[in-house]
Amino acid sequence: MFENLTDRLSQTLRNVTGKAKLTEDNIRDTLREVRMALLEADVALPVVKDFVARIKERAVGQEVQKSLSPGQMFVKIVQSELIAIMGEACDDLNLAAQPPAVILMAGLQGAGKTTSVAKLAKFLTERKKKSVLVVSADVYRPAAIKQLETLANEVGVHFFPSHVEQNPVDIANGAINEAKNKHYDVVIVDTAGRLHIDEQMMEEIKVLHRAVNPIETLFVVDAMTGQDAANTAKAFSDALPLTGVILTKADGDARGGAALSVRHITGKPIKFLGVGEKTDALEPFHPDRIASRILGMGDVLSLIEEAEQKLDKQKADKLAKKLKKGKGFDLEDFRDQLQQMKKMGGITNMMDKLPGMGQMSQLAQQKIDDKPLVQMEAIISSMTPSERANPDIINGSRKKRIAMGSGTQVQDINRLLKQHKQMQKMMKKVTKKGGLTKLMRGMGGMKGMGGMMPPGGKFPGM
Repeated sequence: MFENLTDRLSQTLRNVTGKAKLTEDNIRDTLREVRMALLEADVALPVVKDFVARIKERAVGQEVQKSLSPGQMFVKIVQSELIAIMGEACDDLNLAAQPPAVILMAGLQGAGKTTSVAKLAKFLTERKKKSVLVVSADVYRPAAIKQLETLANEVGVHFFPSHVEQNPVDIANGAINEAKNKHYDVVIVDTAGRLHIDEQMMEEIKVLHRAVNPIETLFVVDAMTGQDAANTAKAFSDALPLTGVILTKADGDARGGAALSVRHITGKPIKFLGVGEKTDALEPFHPDRIASRILGMGDVLSLIEEAEQKLDKQKADKLAKKLKKGKGFDLEDFRDQLQQMKKMGGITNMMDKLPGMGQMSQLAQQKIDDKPLVQMEAIISSMTPSERANPDIINGSRKKRIAMGSGTQVQDINRLLKQHKQMQKMMKKVTKKGGLTKLMRGMGGMKGMGGMMPPGGKFPGM
C-alpha cells in the first residue's frame, strides 16, 4: 500500500531537506509535486487542497524559520499533516456497554463485509479476549449466511443460525437474546449489501440500526475504489450514525487515496485495515505509523507487534537452547524458520515496515514471491527425518527422490542445501561471544536481502 505515493513524496522531499532556508518561492515546486503525488494517489481533491494549504501556511511560518534545519522541519510538517488527515490516533473499538456489545457491519456488496466480520471476530477473540457471537442478517443471499457460518467455524467463534425467510430485525434480536442468555461479550451483525446505494437498502439498514441500537456501526469499504470509497462512506455516514470504517483490500491498493480521504470527507475514523485474504489479516489503523510508511520511514512498531502475535516463542526458545548445547542447525530447524517467515507475511512484508526499505521492498516484490518459500518447505518435507537431521547423507540418488517428491529439480535441492550451510555458519556465530553482531556481519556478507537470499540472489525455481 502507498508504494506510488511513497516513491513520489520521497523524491520530492529529498529536494527540500537540505535547504538552509524555506521561502514561499523555493517550496512552490515542492508543494506542486506534493499536490500531484496526492492526486495521482487518487486522494479526493478537497483533501488535497486543504492538505497543501496547511503545509504551505506552516512551512513559511515561524516554526520553520526558527528551526536549525528547515528542510527536515518541512518533512516533519508533512508527516504531522498526514497524521492529521487520517486521524490523530488509533481509534479503538468502544465495547464499554452492558454485554453483549453489538457491532453492526454495513457496506456495499463485494467490499469484503462478511470476511471482515470473521476477521474482526478473530481479532476480538484472540487479542481482546472477548467471547463473540456472529450472525448474518443478509436474507437476500443464502450464500452469505453459509459463508459466515463456514468462516465462523474456521476462526473458532460461535455462529447464530438464520434463514432467508426471516426478517433481518428478528434475526438480529434473536442473536442478541442468545448472547444475553449465554453471556457472550460481543455480537457482530452482518447486514445485506447491495451493488450500489439505493433508498430501499438505506431504509432497511436504518430500521435494523434502530432495532438493535449498536454501540459500534462500522462501514466496510474496498480501498481499491480510491476516492469513491470516501464518497460511498459519506453516503452511508449521512444515513447512519457510523462510528468508524474498515478499509479492506488495502494490501492491493498501491495508491492509498481511500486511506487519506475517508476521515477528512466523512469525519469518521478508519479503525481497521484489511491486508489480505487470511482471517488474521486485519490490522488496527494507526495514522502515525501509516504516515511514517508513506514517507519511507518504516513502521517498526507494527513489525514488533506482528512478531509478538505470530511468531512461535516456544520454538524460538527451543532452538536457542539447542544451539547453546552445541547441537547443529538442521533442516528441520530451517523449515521452522521458513514457516515463521511465512507467518510474518514473507520478506517483502517485513522489508516494507523497515525504515528506508520501501523501494527495496518493491524491488523484492518484483523478484520474489512467497511461492519459493513454499517450494523450499516442500523440498524439506519430502526428506526423511534422518535426512533433515543430517543433510550430509543426501547423495545423488536421494536428491533425485526428493526432487520427484517435491516437484522440483535436483539443482533446486543443491541450492537449498547450500543456503542451509550458510545459515548453519551464521547460527554458530550466534552462540559465540558477540553473537548478534557477528550474525549481522554474516548476513551482510551474503548476497541478497537480509541474508535470506541464497547464492546468486535466487530462490529455487527462479
